[in-house]
Amino acid sequence: MVSQRETTDRALSFLSPPSISARTSTSRRHRHNRSHHGSSTYLPQNDFPVFTHTGDIEIIVSTSGREQRYLLHRLILSQCSGFFEAGTSEEWSRAQGQAVGSSLGLSSIGENQGAESEVGRSNSLGSTVGGKNRWRYELDSGNQNEEIPMLVQKNLSATMFGGTYTPRPPPIRNKPPASQSGFFRSMANLSAMHIPHSQSTYDPANDLLRDYDNLFRIFYNYPPTLDAINIANAYVECKSLLVLADMYDALEVVGPRVDHHLLQFQGRLWKQIAKYPPSYLRLGYLARSKVIFQEATVHVVGQWPSGANLLRNQLPESVIEVIEDKVEELEEAKEKVEGKLFRLTLTTARGERVTPSNSYLDWMAVSLFRQWLAENTTPPPTPYHKDSPRNSDPRTPAPLPPPPPPLNTGRIYRLLGTGGPSYLAHDELKRFLKLRPDDYNRDNLRKFERRMEELKSLAREIVKPLMRNCLELDLGPEGRGLGYLTCTKIDDREFPWDQ
Repeated sequence: MVSQRETTDRALSFLSPPSISARTSTSRRHRHNRSHHGSSTYLPQNDFPVFTHTGDIEIIVSTSGREQRYLLHRLILSQCSGFFEAGTSEEWSRAQGQAVGSSLGLSSIGENQGAESEVGRSNSLGSTVGGKNRWRYELDSGNQNEEIPMLVQKNLSATMFGGTYTPRPPPIRNKPPASQSGFFRSMANLSAMHIPHSQSTYDPANDLLRDYDNLFRIFYNYPPTLDAINIANAYVECKSLLVLADMYDALEVVGPRVDHHLLQFQGRLWKQIAKYPPSYLRLGYLARSKVIFQEATVHVVGQWPSGANLLRNQLPESVIEVIEDKVEELEEAKEKVEGKLFRLTLTTARGERVTPSNSYLDWMAVSLFRQWLAENTTPPPTPYHKDSPRNSDPRTPAPLPPPPPPLNTGRIYRLLGTGGPSYLAHDELKRFLKLRPDDYNRDNLRKFERRMEELKSLAREIVKPLMRNCLELDLGPEGRGLGYLTCTKIDDREFPWDQ
C-alpha cells in the first residue's frame, strides 16, 4: 500500500498544470527569506569576541566596575602569545593539578583511583567540559599601587561553558528604520545645532580595556582601534599596547601592526621623533620597527652623551651597545676629517706651500682658518680660581671645579659643510687685517677674502662624508638648524632584536 500511495502522488505531480507547479516551487524556493523581524529567536554568537561553538578559552577583563568577556581559541592565542602557550600546555596543567591536589591533601585520602582522578580534574585550572579542554582567565588587579594587572587562570565555574552564565541576546528593534526623507530632515536639524567639542579625559579603566581589546583583535587579524589623526595620542596608545604585548610575550605579532599604524603619519612622525628621540627609540625597539628605530638612533647618536643616563635606565643593554658602537664610529670619522682639515693649506703659483717668506698674506689666511678650527673643536680650558690668602688652608684641599660641558662639534662641521658667509665672514676678516694697519687696504682685503674662500671650498669637500643625511626627515640644504650630525647608518644585521 505504501508503494501504491507513492505512485499516486508521483502521478498527481505530473498531471498538475504548469502554473500550479511553478507557483508551488516558487513559494518553496523563497520560504527561507521570510522575515523574522521582531521575533524572540536568538542564535548564539560564534564570532569575535565570543566564539560560542568553537571557543575554549574564556577571558574576563574587568576594572572599575566595567567588564569585557572573550571566548577565544587556544590554538590562536598560543600561536600569538608565549604566555598563553605556556599557560595552556599539558605540563602547566599537570603541575597546577598536582599543586591543587597536594593543597587539598588528596594523597592522604585512601580512596579509589577513579574518585581521585575526578577530584583532581575538577580542581585543576584547565578542566574538561564535554570532552574538550577548557580554560578560564580573569584579570587580577592585585595591589593597584605596586602591582601591574595581569591575567591569571581560574577554576571553571559559572562561565560561558556551563553553569549560571548565559550570553545575552542582542537588543530587539521593534520599530522599522526611518525613511530616507526623515534622515535628511534630521541631518538638517543637526547641522543647525551647535555641538561643543568635548575634551578627552584620561581614564585608566578605559585605556586598560582598550589595550586588551586591541591585543585580542590583532591576534585575530582585526585592525586595532588606534588614533589615526593625533600622533601624540597615537604614540600613547601604541606604547601602552606594546607594554601589554611585552607582558604576554606577543611583541612579534603586535609590533608589525603598531609599526604599520605609526608609519602612516609619515612627515608628522619624523618631526615627532626629532623632538623626542629617546621615547621613540624605546617604542621602535618594542615594535621591532627598523624605520622608527633607525630614525631615533640617528638623533640619539648625534646628540650623545646628552640623555645618556636616562637611556641607560630605560633601555636594555643590547640597545645601549648599539648606540655606543655607533658613537665610536662617528667619533672615528670626525677624527679623520679633523686631521685633514688641520693639514689643509694653500699653494703659490709655483705649487709651493705658502709660508711667511713666500706669501705672507696667504699664510695669514691659513693661520686664521686653523685658529678658528682649533678654538671651535677643542673643549675650553678649565678656569683657574686663585684662593684668597686669608681663606687658604694648606691642609684643606681646594674643591675641584665642575667639569666643562661636553663639546658637540656637529654644529661646527655643519658650518664647514655650508661654507660661504656662515663663518669667517667679511666683517671678521676685515677686523683681523686691521690688527696690522700696514697690511690693511682694499686690495689686500679682496685677496684675503678670495684665498679664504678657496680654503672654505677645500674644507667643504673634506667634510662631505659627515654631511650625509640618513634621516627620513628632510633637513634641507642648511640642515634645519640641527646642531649635530645625522650620518649614522644601521645595517640590517646590527638591529638588537636580530642579534
